[in-house]
Amino acid sequence: MIRAFRLNIRSKLIEIFGDRTGVGAIEFAILFPILMMLYIGAFEITVGLSVSKRAARSAGSVADIVTQQQNVTKSSLQQFSNVANAIFAPFNTSQMQIKLTGITIDASANAKVLWSWQNSSTTAPYAANSVVTGVPSDMQKASSFLVRAELSIPYQLFAFTPAFLPGNMQTLTISRTYYYRQRQGDNIPCGDC
Repeated sequence: MIRAFRLNIRSKLIEIFGDRTGVGAIEFAILFPILMMLYIGAFEITVGLSVSKRAARSAGSVADIVTQQQNVTKSSLQQFSNVANAIFAPFNTSQMQIKLTGITIDASANAKVLWSWQNSSTTAPYAANSVVTGVPSDMQKASSFLVRAELSIPYQLFAFTPAFLPGNMQTLTISRTYYYRQRQGDNIPCGDC
């Protein structure tokens, strides 16, 4: 009787440890959170790269359009801001900041602000005749004129934000700066900037 009981227990243990039904469900339960994080992370990176590409395209396009003008005004510069908004569609551009600056470079290759305009009132545009730093050396040619377009837009991470990132990392600011030379004449004046 004891022998039969031992054989019965032994056969049950072999049956339990040899049973493979349900292994796929357990493996899926272990891997599912990792696969979801990879999927959501890839989605987040794809959307972020799209916003970054649109920021570069917008800043370059606005600077290029300004350099084709013979003169500009505040109202015409505001219209160039609408170009950037159109490039960003369908993304939200309510917090996008564009700063356009006409930079004159004198005979000694010193860069100064001729005019500056910004679409947002959160910060002021650059002061006229202030010294400009950061002009690429290959563009700092004596007796020339440049248009600088600076664009920045906050990008809100929405997939991982609440659970995985601290509060100060939930929003990334994507910024792009482009320098272009004027197409016609010596400079591009702005009458009311």
